[in-house]
Amino acid sequence: MHAVFDELKKRGFIYQTTDEKEVRSLLSSEQVPFYIGYDPSASSLHAGNLLTIMAAVHLQKAGHRPIIVVGGGTGMIGDPSGKTEMRGMLDPEEVDANAESLKKQLSRYIDFGEGKAVLLNNAEWLAPAKYIEFLRDIGVHFSVNKMLTSESVKQRLEKGLSFLEFNYALLQAYDFYVLAERHNCLLQLGGRDQWGNIVAGIDLIRRKTGKQAYGITFPLLTDAKGEKFGKSVAGAVWLDREKCSPYEFYQFWRNTDDDRVELYLKLFTFLPVEETEMLGKLDSPLINRAKEILAFEAVKITHGRQDACDAFTASAQQFGRADREGAVETSSDIPEISGSDSDIPTVTLSADDLENGYWVVKLFNDADLVPSKGEARRLIRQGGLYVNENRVESEDMVIDASFVSDGSVLLRMGKKKYRKVFFE
Repeated sequence: MHAVFDELKKRGFIYQTTDEKEVRSLLSSEQVPFYIGYDPSASSLHAGNLLTIMAAVHLQKAGHRPIIVVGGGTGMIGDPSGKTEMRGMLDPEEVDANAESLKKQLSRYIDFGEGKAVLLNNAEWLAPAKYIEFLRDIGVHFSVNKMLTSESVKQRLEKGLSFLEFNYALLQAYDFYVLAERHNCLLQLGGRDQWGNIVAGIDLIRRKTGKQAYGITFPLLTDAKGEKFGKSVAGAVWLDREKCSPYEFYQFWRNTDDDRVELYLKLFTFLPVEETEMLGKLDSPLINRAKEILAFEAVKITHGRQDACDAFTASAQQFGRADREGAVETSSDIPEISGSDSDIPTVTLSADDLENGYWVVKLFNDADLVPSKGEARRLIRQGGLYVNENRVESEDMVIDASFVSDGSVLLRMGKKKYRKVFFE
């Protein structure tokens, strides 16, 4: 157990701690409860959430106890941290439904068996809270002057911060206090934008109980263009297979920039650190083999080995093997090429539309490759849409039976997002 903090640090998880020496000592204990929270603003988590999920898995493997809090209560407000404008308000029914979905999703990564992890919804203690009592018991410990120095608040003051959002820090601090009292949880983990909220919770626990609590934050990940990690051309890269198929999830990782491969292997796989360093330092074209391994391992962790094998096989058949130029030794159980390309997402559309001539803009929209016809037109003008691997040159193009091969038409958006369209 004593090595788990150093393992997290070697892998690049640690951005900031409230007291590194004390946190390392705390994690040397036999079993330490620790807390991570997730906002139920959607029915699925996304690739950006994997950073905290993977950290929780490492800590659980080392014998510590995750306390996962789904923000059914705080989700009614929305965390202003890292946001440039106020979140859209969700109905209580939406928040509850999303919270239930996140519970099921997190169970794929974290063991919630008897005596293992605990999964809670903070609506349990926030919903019954009485406003006047809350202000007297909790609000009295907060300084408005100090709250105004928080980075997330300062960023929003220029554009406007609602009183509703201003209260968020109190609620999250109260979460930490409740967990400290009920579960002896004195360690919170979160993204670097959560630092102010974590410190507020530590201060509240000290004032209310006299106990010393601690915090760890993780780095903000961006791609080579400086864009927030976990996004693609189509938007968020969801962990829900209905929102992002295992094949599309595989392609997200397979398209990793060369200079991010080593870091992502350390953060998002369980391969030994020494192996991730070797793979990340491969020169082109062998670096593409490292990307295949990264993608395979990431899909395996989120969707299971069979889906990872299917996605790898489909991609290799579509684009070819990445390691033909030389062998790369790895502990990954990435398979040999076999099977078919059946894992490429498919959709069935009306044969009547094909007989009458299917407008290419409508086809891409109906196939759920683009969110709107306007977006399809924009991508066509930029040269980003393909039919049967031929670039769509005109917005007026019409697809008919002559485009059908082996019973289907292959559509592509960007480099590697596909749909195979069947007509009935």
